[in-house]
Amino acid sequence: MSTLISERTSGAPERADVVVVGLGYIGLPTAAVLATTGLSVVGVDVNQETVDAVNNGIVPFVEPDLGVHVAGAVSQGALSAATKTPRAGAYIVAVPTPFMPDKSADLSYVRAAAEGIAPQLEGGELVILESTSPPGTTQRLGDYLLELRPDLSLDGVDGKPVVHLAHCPERVLPGRIMIEIVTNDRVVGGLTPHASEAARQLYQTFCQGEIHITDAATAEMSKLVENAYRDVNIAFANELSIISENLSIDVWELIRLANHHPRVNILSPGPGVGGHCIAVDPWFIVAADPENSTLIRTAREVNDSKPGHIVNRILAGIEGLAEPVVACLGLAFKANIDDIRESPAVEIVQRVAADAPHARLLVATPLRDRRNLPSVVSGIANVEWCEMQDGVDAADVVALLVDHDRFREIPAESLEGKVIVDTRGFWGKKHV
Repeated sequence: MSTLISERTSGAPERADVVVVGLGYIGLPTAAVLATTGLSVVGVDVNQETVDAVNNGIVPFVEPDLGVHVAGAVSQGALSAATKTPRAGAYIVAVPTPFMPDKSADLSYVRAAAEGIAPQLEGGELVILESTSPPGTTQRLGDYLLELRPDLSLDGVDGKPVVHLAHCPERVLPGRIMIEIVTNDRVVGGLTPHASEAARQLYQTFCQGEIHITDAATAEMSKLVENAYRDVNIAFANELSIISENLSIDVWELIRLANHHPRVNILSPGPGVGGHCIAVDPWFIVAADPENSTLIRTAREVNDSKPGHIVNRILAGIEGLAEPVVACLGLAFKANIDDIRESPAVEIVQRVAADAPHARLLVATPLRDRRNLPSVVSGIANVEWCEMQDGVDAADVVALLVDHDRFREIPAESLEGKVIVDTRGFWGKKHV
């Protein structure tokens, strides 16, 4: 256990060892894993329903194995949730950092987290920013805290009590979070060497991977670079899919053959790029240095344009039909999860519904029941929930938007005579 944490919590049992601010896809797994190490953990969230769910040992979203960890930690009294930030020896900030219309980062959630933490500080605490952020955000979080608490310091050179600031970006894949949060290497960067070491000690309580120490700005940039690298490679595949379509080439066969080269590994194309990481993080690099990020910007533009290409294919498929029916299979941003953040599938459904108000869109999302059909599409007049096979049977156009395993159960004969828009290469050239 971190020396810093044990020092701050010894003799003060009313304090948590760790407070995790934000109980979303990263915060709640982090809180649950920490709670299984013997630390007392409090998760903080502005959503009362989320707080109530966690306190009842329930996970408010789908993530394999997370429910077991949360239920166990809550039942043992190691994990609880609240809407107000309590006192603790360490704070982990895992709040959203979306981009604004100009593609710069919206740090209002980070600022709100600082406003909750600041009144609880005495000096000696560790504050870690896990939220994916542009370079300099950890320093800004520290500045927010000092603005609210000018009696404290980030380095101690002025003789004031010190609060230790560090950045440790998450590096996990939805659907495998509970495995990767433990096994993956971590990058830790502090504003000071002491902050880096304190953060390393905390993550060492559960992280089996290697913990790499650097400064805060480099740690922030490392996460952005990882996702920008993936975005550039996905953009190549997506652009290749459009070129292949125009040349009447099966892109899936093309990629399969090209990947037989020992130094080639082309990714699979899709309807775009979603999620809170790959679809967002590259823009933070572009915003930080717009003059020298032309490749990263172009990749983002290619991937952002792909949903529009799919929309045009669907609209072409229903052209001339008086009352067309479109089956839209999937809303999540990737297979076998229910996370719809920045999902190109959602964008496609919304745009087709708007551009073809005479069409009836039947949406099948196997990981959600009818009561939980996401509000991003449930309020649109010509969009309806459907069961998978019912939607396929009724459709003139079948649009495979997410490669959920469940969709592999659709029999090939039920696709005959329909226009197929297969964005994931499920059904081969015969139906594309």
